[in-house]
Amino acid sequence: MMFLVLSILSACNSSKLSLSEIDGLSNELQDKVDSNLRLQSINVKNGSYIIFHSSGEVEADLDTQGNTVIIKFNVRNSKDDVVKQHIYYLTTDSNHDVIDVQVDGESIPFDVVTI
Repeated sequence: MMFLVLSILSACNSSKLSLSEIDGLSNELQDKVDSNLRLQSINVKNGSYIIFHSSGEVEADLDTQGNTVIIKFNVRNSKDDVVKQHIYYLTTDSNHDVIDVQVDGESIPFDVVTI
């Protein structure tokens, strides 16, 4: 019984590192997005919305290295001139306090970080 209780408490206290693509933002958050910027972060209580403007199809992957979370965006079929908004929700834990975004293997900085 004690083992079961400890297992449940450990699961509740563990934080998940995840990145998931979402369809859209609330009107309040969308008002903070600047479509002229390539990369933005909107930090909220439990995570961050990562907004990436790019033409073509975007494939996202998540990795870690020490205290750094690495978001890898690979852009394919970017011949189209139409820029699309790609929105991801990132959750981290206390072990990760640096975010590195890489587009096709090259690190790029956030244009704006909003809290």
